Amino acid sequence: MTIDSANAGAPRRAGNRNEPERPAGRRGAVDPVKALMHRHRELCERAVDPLEIAAGLEAHGVTDRTAARLRHRDVFSLAEEMYARAARDGEEAPRTQPGPGRPGPRAYWAALALAPGALCAAVVVGLRLTDGQPRSAVAVFGALAMTPVLHIAFRRGPLSTRRRTTGAARAWTCWLIAYALVGDGLLSAARDGGPHGPWPLATAPVLALCLACAPATWCAHLFAARARRRLSASRGLEEFAASVRPLLLGAFALFVSALCGLLALCGTVLDEPPAYAGAGALGALLLLARLLTARGFTHVPGRALAGAGAAEALALATVFAARLPGCSFLAVPVERLAEAAGPGAVPALACGAGALVLFVQAARTLTRASAHAPPCEAP
Repeated sequence: MTIDSANAGAPRRAGNRNEPERPAGRRGAVDPVKALMHRHRELCERAVDPLEIAAGLEAHGVTDRTAARLRHRDVFSLAEEMYARAARDGEEAPRTQPGPGRPGPRAYWAALALAPGALCAAVVVGLRLTDGQPRSAVAVFGALAMTPVLHIAFRRGPLSTRRRTTGAARAWTCWLIAYALVGDGLLSAARDGGPHGPWPLATAPVLALCLACAPATWCAHLFAARARRRLSASRGLEEFAASVRPLLLGAFALFVSALCGLLALCGTVLDEPPAYAGAGALGALLLLARLLTARGFTHVPGRALAGAGAAEALALATVFAARLPGCSFLAVPVERLAEAAGPGAVPALACGAGALVLFVQAARTLTRASAHAPPCEAP
């Protein structure tokens, strides 16, 4: 009886409510994927496909090596499990398409993109119809009004950015546009020992650049919309990058073609040299800089704009500094370049080099899935 009582007490002690049963091998264990899902809860709730989760994880620094520690071959495989588990666990937020993150054909930003070209056309007409002080007043008004108009034009749409651009980037952009207007004429006058009076303004390239704000916005929208479609259809990060590179090249080539057409049109209407090389390189530089800035990559575009602007300023400074005694050698590079290809070769080389750097940067960054993640997960 005593033995039976002792044996009967053993299971009662094992079933004590104060000591809950735990699997021997799982004591204190934590599911690392579940912990990762909790850290990125909003990402899992908003994602409409696994690749969006992969894009968000990539933006937060999760690499294939991190995924390997979680027993997954890559980030996309990890994202697939997170997406499936979020759907199975019944996350509270419904999976809907994030409207603000997906640029669409909006009438307001499409119309706003036409505003810089319309204002510049009005200013050019005013410059052609006036003379003396009224002409100077029209020029000053156009210069002062263009900055807020450009700001409003890019406040919405695919080229908009939630991050405020630096004052240095805005200043260098204004300088590059100002050089397109007066730089070639000033350089030619300086080479002839002047300026001895007013030098000609290159209104055709500037008008074409302002009109090109509309095709730049539409090309950026085309690239963003197609990239978002590939984001949903691709089955891996490398596959997505390979499919987006031709889209980036196509959108860039389409914009350059539109800009060249506008340069030809404005040059014919205004009876001025179209400056294909200089204005084309500047347009390409500005488009790539804005594309990268809109996706949160601001460092390299700022450096490229500063480098191009500094090169143009240095070219002008060396021509004027060559007038000092014993400093004539300073103007030799610019003189030889201008003699060989004209004064427009200076902005063509300066802006072309910057555009090339930005295109390489864009091919590396804008083909990542994280560059097309929803706004809350953008880097």
